Amino acid sequence: MKPSRILEEFPAPSFRATQKQALADIREAFESDNDVVLVRAPTGSGKSLLARSIMGCARDLQTAEPAEVTGAYYTTPQVSQLDDVDADDLLDDLEIIRGKSNYNCILPGEHDTPVNQAPCAREKGFDCSVKHRCPYYSDRAIASGQPMAAMTLAYFMQTAGSDVFGMRDVVVIDEAHGLAEWAEMYATIELSPHRVPVWDDVDVPDINAAHNPVERASAFAERLSKACAAAKDDLTTKPELTPDEVARRDRLNELVSELDWFVEDYRSPDSPTTWVVDQPAGEGTAITIKPLDPARYLHHTVWDRGEKFALLSATILNKEAFCRQVGLDPDRVELVDVDHTFPVENRPLYDVTQGKMTYEHRDETIPKIARLIVRLMAHHPEEKGLVHAHSYAIADQLAETLTEFGVGQRVRVHDTDNRDAELDAWKASSDPELFISVKMEEALDLKGDLARWQVLCKAPYLNTNDSRVARRLEDGQWAWYHRTALRTVIQACGRVVRAPDDYGATYLADSSLLDLFERAEADTPPWFRQQVDRLSKPNLPEFDPQAALAGINATATPSRSGSGTTAQTRTESDADRRQNHPLSDVWGDG
Repeated sequence: MKPSRILEEFPAPSFRATQKQALADIREAFESDNDVVLVRAPTGSGKSLLARSIMGCARDLQTAEPAEVTGAYYTTPQVSQLDDVDADDLLDDLEIIRGKSNYNCILPGEHDTPVNQAPCAREKGFDCSVKHRCPYYSDRAIASGQPMAAMTLAYFMQTAGSDVFGMRDVVVIDEAHGLAEWAEMYATIELSPHRVPVWDDVDVPDINAAHNPVERASAFAERLSKACAAAKDDLTTKPELTPDEVARRDRLNELVSELDWFVEDYRSPDSPTTWVVDQPAGEGTAITIKPLDPARYLHHTVWDRGEKFALLSATILNKEAFCRQVGLDPDRVELVDVDHTFPVENRPLYDVTQGKMTYEHRDETIPKIARLIVRLMAHHPEEKGLVHAHSYAIADQLAETLTEFGVGQRVRVHDTDNRDAELDAWKASSDPELFISVKMEEALDLKGDLARWQVLCKAPYLNTNDSRVARRLEDGQWAWYHRTALRTVIQACGRVVRAPDDYGATYLADSSLLDLFERAEADTPPWFRQQVDRLSKPNLPEFDPQAALAGINATATPSRSGSGTTAQTRTESDADRRQNHPLSDVWGDG
């Protein structure tokens, strides 16, 4: 790596705000012989441009010795972030590669077939005459041969050990704050009738009845792996497979790999990984095998893939704790802080707390938050708003109560199936709709009038019923618990203010959020501490559903029991309108 090139590799015509100083600090960190540089860069820093500058410092073929690696990888867990990179003309020398399911076959009669189900995947010994023009293999060849390749973190991890995407000089990981959690998720093994094709062919034990549940799980995993391998071998003897058989074969192959990895890691005396097992419903039912702090998994899939690393995020809150989670030596890591360039008065936090949103208090607090939201809608009659509901249960209760208040015509909701479609509809709407969202605290760019206000309904603590969370808390890792929640809050607060001249208000409805700010104060970045220190109570109008609808020229129609009428959200009324349209059979909604 040649850190001295970092400024000349900057892809934009000029530097913005703190970018030049940030790059100078990153250069100094690498020149101080650190293997990894953590770049804590808030919204508006232009992280993608910083990433490109760092990648440009990678050793190239012209100057490398024969045994030296060259080039750079860019990877991110967020698909939307990769899409942004792909669309940015300043980053057009990053060659994008995606998974096979994102490409369609080009053979005659197969144009709607994803590459992972194409004849090359279905037919034994199939010799594709157009493989050199296949969109997937073409992109893969280009990405593997060019100095800079970009991909999702999932694809990056899956290609560990690949001859195509081997070790490179520099690896840049964007949105890296959740690296440990993403690794845990990728390394988690979910065993259920839906996910295990040979489920009915094996006896599923009662894991919880064992003195050592993980040991019993490893014995079952070893037995299940053999059953999966045998079933996979039976499929591979066929000359041609159907698309369903291709999917079955690939899933069996994945299971063999996952199960063998778990057994090997669990039984290795040198492995630092602690494993936990869940089987809530007992014998014969689904089993989930999860790693804690999967440092060994990350070494294989990430740290062995490069010589120098830059990890970018606004919310790497504690260097030592982060390094411990992902298996890095903190003495070989340096943290570079980038100043926030957005005026603090443009990103205010408001205390509108209505009580606790813990499980035992939720039914009492949600109606109060719903009344608060009606007042906020009246306070922002012409502006779009966003509610971070934390869970679908909370979202459903809020939507139902708001509809009962008669303001459903301004409310848009989503479920797991229509999540993206409803988000797009909300963003495209010219009305000042309120969107009740679940798990949209990250990777959501609501610049300008897309949203001017948002509500945090609940302190986003992890579920203590999750075995990984419970195990960590048993070990006294309360600082991790609070830090993880704070990280999500900071990410959420960044959704509605996206530029120095942008502005947006964040309203805190759960009193546990104020407690969180105190408990996690030591891990709070200075620029977010500024927001917390300026926390104030707003002057809001009284509860008036009609005033909440002033911006859409509608009449509030509260639901009354026995009235025979049912009020609807905007999402429900849109769905009814599509279904009853004369062309609904053409659209496919009828």
